[in-house]
Amino acid sequence: MAEKTSSSGPSIGRSVTLHFIGDWGMANFHRICAFLSQQFSDRAGPRTRVATWSMRDGGVEGMQLVHDGEADLCIATPAKLMQTALTGTGLFARTGPMPSLRTLAVLPQRDRMLLAIDPKWGIRSWAELRRKKPALRIATSVDDGTNFIGYVAMRYMEAHGVTEETLKSWGGSYVLTTRPEQAIENMRVGNADAVLQEAIMTPWWRNLMENHSLEPIPSEDGAVARLIAQEGFRRASIRAGFWETIPQEIPTIDFSDFLIIVREDMPEDIAYLLTWCLVERRHELEAQYAHIPPERSPLSYPLDPVAMAKPSIPLHAGARRFYQAGGYLS
Repeated sequence: MAEKTSSSGPSIGRSVTLHFIGDWGMANFHRICAFLSQQFSDRAGPRTRVATWSMRDGGVEGMQLVHDGEADLCIATPAKLMQTALTGTGLFARTGPMPSLRTLAVLPQRDRMLLAIDPKWGIRSWAELRRKKPALRIATSVDDGTNFIGYVAMRYMEAHGVTEETLKSWGGSYVLTTRPEQAIENMRVGNADAVLQEAIMTPWWRNLMENHSLEPIPSEDGAVARLIAQEGFRRASIRAGFWETIPQEIPTIDFSDFLIIVREDMPEDIAYLLTWCLVERRHELEAQYAHIPPERSPLSYPLDPVAMAKPSIPLHAGARRFYQAGGYLS
């Protein structure tokens, strides 16, 4: 282990080149990668370089690139769903097992998956939806084997008894894109009659709910139970009054938390230093979101090191050593 410790924290004397996989280029994964690359580079050798790569698809490719050794670090959400990557089940049945993946931390992010429908249809429940059989155009993300959002969205629909074939038999269809804001925009401009998405804390969602009076569809207990039986899904809700037009609590499913993912064979001193930066310099990351109320922020704050040390994929040995030394693990 080559890291050195001083009053300003650990450092690595040698120069290091790292490749991070962020998001599509303008969202939160890139922001976190930028924070982490600066903090790490300040504490490594003089020719240290950190690149952050944008992804094209829905996120799974970042985990594959890390597993295959083409990248050193990626970020993925929702955190609980990622545990199936180790076994190659659920979403990762198409990729196969990726047992070498490890984590440095889990970052809190309060998010939900929600279906909301244009009020002109007069639909307020899944039972009404199934009874009326409307020809809805539902804006969501593509379920193409790379997209976390699309995978969860389709399983959510199916658990409520509405497969793609069922929707098509009603004359409906999916309006498919990759990113959340693309689906929201399709709903806003009238290319869709309903939207099924995450990122509920964003101004995009707030505009739809409060200015367009969309009707949120509460999840059914039986459907959520069926999802929970599949590894990685969790029950959740959106609090009453989260949007001004919605006074009641809305039961749904969870889409929370960011995992910082690396490979098991990342040098231990690098994993240790990266984890130190995430935890001990966390106030500099929090400051980038402090102008947003915590429940509206795409990264929840304040960050809690004890919670950060409890990811759904096992910790890298270097990260575990840091958390143990800091008293964050029992």
